[in-house]
Amino acid sequence: MKLFGFHFANPEFLWLLLLIPLLVAWYYFKRKKINVPIRFSTIEGFQRTKPSWRVRLIHLPFALRIVAITFLIIAFARPQSSSSEKQIETEGIDIVITLDISGSMLAEDFKPNRLEAAKKITSEFIDARPNDRIGLVIFSAKSFTQCPITIDHSVLKNLLKQIKSGLIEDGTAIGMGLAAAVDRLKDSKAKSRVIILLTDGINNTGIISPLTAAELAKSFGIRVYAIGVGTLGKAPYPVQTPFGIQYMNVDVEIDEALLKDIAQNTGGKYFRATNNKALETIYKEIDEMEKTKIKQTIFTTFTDEFFPFLLIGTIALVVEILLRMFVLKKIP
Repeated sequence: MKLFGFHFANPEFLWLLLLIPLLVAWYYFKRKKINVPIRFSTIEGFQRTKPSWRVRLIHLPFALRIVAITFLIIAFARPQSSSSEKQIETEGIDIVITLDISGSMLAEDFKPNRLEAAKKITSEFIDARPNDRIGLVIFSAKSFTQCPITIDHSVLKNLLKQIKSGLIEDGTAIGMGLAAAVDRLKDSKAKSRVIILLTDGINNTGIISPLTAAELAKSFGIRVYAIGVGTLGKAPYPVQTPFGIQYMNVDVEIDEALLKDIAQNTGGKYFRATNNKALETIYKEIDEMEKTKIKQTIFTTFTDEFFPFLLIGTIALVVEILLRMFVLKKIP
């Protein structure tokens, strides 16, 4: 139940608010019954008499009691901040971005390096696809699901920011990363399911071969867009030495034949990303793909807001009791 901008967890308590007008009516008729008229021959002696402050405050305890009861009833109904749970339909595709985080991704042919450049471009890609469910898999010698497919892109982008080289044992297990991405998409109900595979190396470890993982993706109807990340020729790579970080030029080795086979076998495409343009081309390709409606349940956290009502009600009750006991104390 929602009232006054709040959602109430225990709305049945709000029915007690109907007692408030009854209490006011009871108090009115009670006071009227107590105030019995007395006849005087003249009121000239009372005209200069001003009512004392006690008389002026005579109705204050009752008013405080009404305030206390009202606010305590609202507190017991547990008002909560406006949160909701709703199911929406979005048009989009399911995508898993599979990102190589091996040590070679620290090469600085991209600025500041390949990994940070890939993270930045990936974040921009996520922003450009607000209606798609997107997940994130990282790999080096092993693979790890950094974020399952989700429509909550703020969470996804926060997890993307936390990625750094060295989170997993070094190496390049393309097959492992691809297989982990397939596992995340295989149960998806979307008509279009896509893996974007970013790597800068040659498969050199892992218990699953890249072509086996590609066949697995093909069997589930998942397209793979493979991106070879790295400039042509040599790239500066930072090396830690006793004299600090030194740079050495290393050959850029990307198994383009393998990545082309993976993309071709799954109905995707291969791109060589020497700059941001290649990724922009991929985004255009994805935009042209068929979209499908996805039902997504959005949950938001309910926050209890009863404490201010409980505090005001308690203070009003305490003040009323103190007034009756010490200030407006009745003499029997």
